[in-house]
Amino acid sequence: MSIPHLIGYSVLTLAVWKLVRRQASRKANALDVAGPENEHWWKGNMESVFVDSFERCLKIAADYGGAIKIHALFGDEWLFVSDPRALHHVLVKEPHIFEEVDDFILSNKLVFGDGLISTLGEQHRKQRKMLNPVFSISNMRELLPIIQTISHQLKSILVSNLAIHHPVELDVLPWLSRSSLDCICEGMLGYHSAALDAGNENEYTEALRMLGPSISKTMIFRSIVPVVMRNFSLYWCKKIADWLTISWLPTQTMRDLRELRRVAETMDSGSRKILQEKKAALAMSSSMPSQSHDTSGGTRGKDIMSIMLKANASSAEGDRLSDAELLGQMNVMIFAGLETTTAAVARALYMLAKHPHVQQQLRAEICDAATAHQAVDVDHSHAKDCFGSVRLPYDSLMNLPLLDAVVRETFRLYPSLPVLGRRTTSATSVPLQFPVRSVSGKEITTISVAKHQALVISILNANHNQAVWGEDASEWKPERWLNSTQAGVKDGVRYTGVYSSMMTFLAGNRSCIGFKFAEMELKDVLATLVSDIHFALPSEPDENGYVKEIYWKMSGFHTPVVKAPAGDSETPHLPLSLRLIRE
Repeated sequence: MSIPHLIGYSVLTLAVWKLVRRQASRKANALDVAGPENEHWWKGNMESVFVDSFERCLKIAADYGGAIKIHALFGDEWLFVSDPRALHHVLVKEPHIFEEVDDFILSNKLVFGDGLISTLGEQHRKQRKMLNPVFSISNMRELLPIIQTISHQLKSILVSNLAIHHPVELDVLPWLSRSSLDCICEGMLGYHSAALDAGNENEYTEALRMLGPSISKTMIFRSIVPVVMRNFSLYWCKKIADWLTISWLPTQTMRDLRELRRVAETMDSGSRKILQEKKAALAMSSSMPSQSHDTSGGTRGKDIMSIMLKANASSAEGDRLSDAELLGQMNVMIFAGLETTTAAVARALYMLAKHPHVQQQLRAEICDAATAHQAVDVDHSHAKDCFGSVRLPYDSLMNLPLLDAVVRETFRLYPSLPVLGRRTTSATSVPLQFPVRSVSGKEITTISVAKHQALVISILNANHNQAVWGEDASEWKPERWLNSTQAGVKDGVRYTGVYSSMMTFLAGNRSCIGFKFAEMELKDVLATLVSDIHFALPSEPDENGYVKEIYWKMSGFHTPVVKAPAGDSETPHLPLSLRLIRE
């Protein structure tokens, strides 16, 4: 036998041996918990559970409970979890055993750098220690005037498209996205993006707007990233990226990958420039303390990045973040705050349009608060906009009962990120609050899991759990937050999320650090728009005689589209009927 033949047979034998070992390991460590039947020999249940699957996710939870076996790719089994005790165990009690999956961490590192969603262990702990105080309520209070300026500009743009005496149908989604981008850039980075000035877009802001869609289109490559990064040097990783993104590969998938690389490189370059400018401005203000620092756009150093840089400079050397880590935080803040907040504002306006009686009550509450504030604001410290609307101070805005209820209920029912992944670092067990069935049908309250077991945290199912939220858990009912101080608590059982006992912003040491900013932004945008504009669902036929019906696709994020035949069911759109409120 020749050497080449010997090598070939050896490689084939090794491959077969590894495949047999892998199958034997799967059988030995099979999950003993019930779940839906395997639907495909290599795709398993992946399409039905994770592709536009809002109703499907809720159904399997209703059928099987808070811990379910899902058949993944090529015979893998995943534990699909939404039980409250299980999530507390995974996210709060034993997070070091249930870590973020490799493809999530390493893919994020490639796109964003060393930010919070790209790090583990001690590095992640150090970053959170630095960032937690930065997102304090006192800092949010200082940021509100920045957000209010952007919200009022958004209202001016929408009103400019309206008629005086009749409603006008308008796709509000592009403007909500631009508004969210301005809030992130101005509030988080202290960068004057001017995204609401449609003709003023530059390469950096264009890249930021394309980041979320580009990531969604290239999710297929995530599973490849850990294999490449763990087996090749940085030099060869870059070479492989070069080969994968060469222009002569004509498929749409490769074009999407090339676009993601361009967007990531443009974002990185722009963020580096902003970081260096802010560090130079901080050094100058330190050497000349009598001169206050004014960042671009007039935020005067009150943005999150300026606060973080000051905190970092004054920290002990061992606690300081490197420039690479600071850059990573910038990129992560942009991504985490842009698509998620846009989706939340869009969904809230849609739900208010769908429930006009709630919208009317909310408008009355906002107007009453503005009138009450005017009566005591003798020094006119909170200016009016061109419509005569008052800018409410932070405490007034955040404590409006119905506004708070609308925001909470929207965040609960429609979490921007429906699922997250984890993988075990050692064999362990997962305790359950509510019993489920084993494969044999036996009732169980604990599930044994092997080392490297994949878990899927279903934020969506947790927030719709009837055992915690009641039989009306899947209904949008803001009044649940007004009628009870125990919303989200049933028979003493609750979720341990960082926000209102829901899992939208997670729990534990990897919970969303910017949820106070997201809550404030959503409340201010709603208070600003609803006070002067009435929103309704489309009701007039288009030129082809079709009335637009809005459908929310769940593919990574919740995205509104227009169903066929009036739309293509693919392109993001949120057409609403807008009417100016006349006194």
